[in-house]
Amino acid sequence: MNIRTISTAFAAMLAVTFISCTGKSTATEEKTEAPTDSLTYSVVPGGEQTAVAAFPIDEEGYTVIFDGANTTGWRGFGKDHIPGKWTVQDSCLHFAAGEGEGGDIIFAHDFDNFDMCFDWKISEGGNSGFFYLGQESFDPEGNLQPLYWSAPEYQILDNENHPDAKLGVDGNRQSASLYDLIPAKPQNSKGWGEWNTARVTVKDGKVTHYQNGEKVVEYELWTPEWTEMLQNSKFSEKSLPVAFELLNNKHAGFVSFQDHGNDVWLKNIRVKKL
Repeated sequence: MNIRTISTAFAAMLAVTFISCTGKSTATEEKTEAPTDSLTYSVVPGGEQTAVAAFPIDEEGYTVIFDGANTTGWRGFGKDHIPGKWTVQDSCLHFAAGEGEGGDIIFAHDFDNFDMCFDWKISEGGNSGFFYLGQESFDPEGNLQPLYWSAPEYQILDNENHPDAKLGVDGNRQSASLYDLIPAKPQNSKGWGEWNTARVTVKDGKVTHYQNGEKVVEYELWTPEWTEMLQNSKFSEKSLPVAFELLNNKHAGFVSFQDHGNDVWLKNIRVKKL
């Protein structure tokens, strides 16, 4: 046996001895788990956020609160379950018009400063909305107050075919507008049946709406200007005094999608805490 053969055999023997002692080869790479974010959420109307679950974090650092399959953390507004009209269909969260139990759907975690993104498409002539900083508020008799009384709304609309697009002032009921308050400009929504990308950021009361990659609305909550804007809208102290009070008070809240009676599809719902 020559020297090269002896060296090779000795090296192989050492490798076998090392593996038998450690149970693995040094060449084996340990698998790393995908990052997650633990979020609390409430499971009953007006309840405390006592439930907790881990949600995946994507490559951009957003927490994915709907991944096309899992509805953990979601329930109906004022309900302890998801209404039957909301289902998972083709990896989308889908609201279906027609018979059955409806109502708005919420992700029942209170956010204050956040960056929220999602994709949406609407049916022909359809109407829906994305609410943020929502609350389940009750009157003295224990009746649940409407969601839109506490939450600003990012409008979701078929601008071409729904009559609301021509109401309001200067297009402030069209897609991506702060509903009935500030029009989205430029108005760059795509037609019914096409996917749009929405984004809303809230940071210390400063709010920005984006639509299909463009900034279209910018305003600041809980300021004298905000109060004046409410007074000149359907949310005025005279028209809706409880809504006026709720919208004027600084608060965190959940995010929600609206049942307006029309089919709407949602996907890639993700949020980043700021």
